[in-house]
Amino acid sequence: MGSLAKLFLCHLICATAILVAAGEEARREADRVTNLPGQPPVRFRHYAGYVKLRPNGQKALFYWFFEAQHNVSQKPLVLWLNGGPGCSSIAYGAAQELGPFLVQKNGTDLLLNKYSWNKAANLLFLEAPVGVGFSYTNNSKDLGKLGDAVTADDSHVFLINWFKRFPNFKSHEFYLAGESYAGHYVPQLAELIYERNKGATKESYINLKGFMIGNAVINDETDLSGIVDYAWSHAIISDKLYQSVKACNLMNAAAIANNCSNHFKGFMEAYSGIDIYSIYTPVCLHQASPKSNNNFLAGSRQLTMHDLWKKVPSGYDPCTENYADIFFNREDVQRALHANVTKLPYPYTPCSGVIEKWNEQAETVLPILHKLMNAGMRIWVYSGDTDGRVPVTSTRYSINKMGLRVKGEWKAWFHKNQVAGWVETYEGGLVLATVRGAGHQVPLFAPQQSLSLFSHFLSSKPLPSF
Repeated sequence: MGSLAKLFLCHLICATAILVAAGEEARREADRVTNLPGQPPVRFRHYAGYVKLRPNGQKALFYWFFEAQHNVSQKPLVLWLNGGPGCSSIAYGAAQELGPFLVQKNGTDLLLNKYSWNKAANLLFLEAPVGVGFSYTNNSKDLGKLGDAVTADDSHVFLINWFKRFPNFKSHEFYLAGESYAGHYVPQLAELIYERNKGATKESYINLKGFMIGNAVINDETDLSGIVDYAWSHAIISDKLYQSVKACNLMNAAAIANNCSNHFKGFMEAYSGIDIYSIYTPVCLHQASPKSNNNFLAGSRQLTMHDLWKKVPSGYDPCTENYADIFFNREDVQRALHANVTKLPYPYTPCSGVIEKWNEQAETVLPILHKLMNAGMRIWVYSGDTDGRVPVTSTRYSINKMGLRVKGEWKAWFHKNQVAGWVETYEGGLVLATVRGAGHQVPLFAPQQSLSLFSHFLSSKPLPSF
């Protein structure tokens, strides 16, 4: 190739890069949210909209991004994921738990969250996979192919494309965080990023440093045994029922079908009058809560306790999901957030009603935790200790199963001179912390303590001991 041809090619490549960058900048500015109904005045910027996964593909994932309240360029970037599977990180994490704007009872006003996690980081919320919230696919067959692996892969592609739209954040330290079934999403996505980073180009490399998961589903066997032990130790079930359920969990499928269905149903019904996700707080009396355990008892005669328990969704709060439902179904809100641009044929719901089935689900993510600890990632696992759905007993049993050597013995940690929970650290860097008096959604029930926990995770500083 002659020098003139090389020069022409160079100019062509540079011009193309400039055009692409200009296009992404225009898309970013188009995503900026400037007139969200009911929003209190703030100085930080936020953006919402769609990222198409592949140029010729039919999937698009919806995000809502909040810059940090101060020192944006110095703060890390954190992706938050809720679980389900099939529940929205925007309807729950952003609008009810740790985002800067909390949806109020009337569905019109937003409350400024004094303990929003964007005090400590730039916060990105993602609705994944397709079929969750505003995220969509133009190929309905995609909804029947979802599972853990598809969710991780689509989320990774989303991040690569999102960084093209927000290139200023590409060099920031990047962390993942989430709760409940995000105990699968977060480690699986972290592993995928880690593996693909090995052969990544400068454009596709993601600066992942670690992750944090709360009240997390991480190991089926210990999760289930911890659920039963928690119910008994908190006086929710009788000694007799406890012994019967424990015995049934050791039986084969035929014996369970013949002898155990009534025991399993009795276990579930023990929670029917209380909120399984926060056992000491009042239940919602204004409506039939979607968490009612009776909804999950039908057709359960031939199921094991494990199968039956999977029918109880993760990620609800008794009443507040109704407020989010109302708010995000408003047309003026959708316009402001650049959402529902394809006019989905179904209403917005905090947990998806269109995902047909979950095809692939790992029984454990403990090997991933081991692998990424050995790779030097920062990993914190936390647990609100009044959650009966993914209780602290399950989390402790799961961490114990990893066989890690204790580095810092179990001790109290403090917030404002009060015990906020307990913490133990392990060789290899893993930290296990509890949050005292918090239910399944820790930032909702203990906002100050959760912000302190989050800030210490980001800084890799020990939790306060006084």
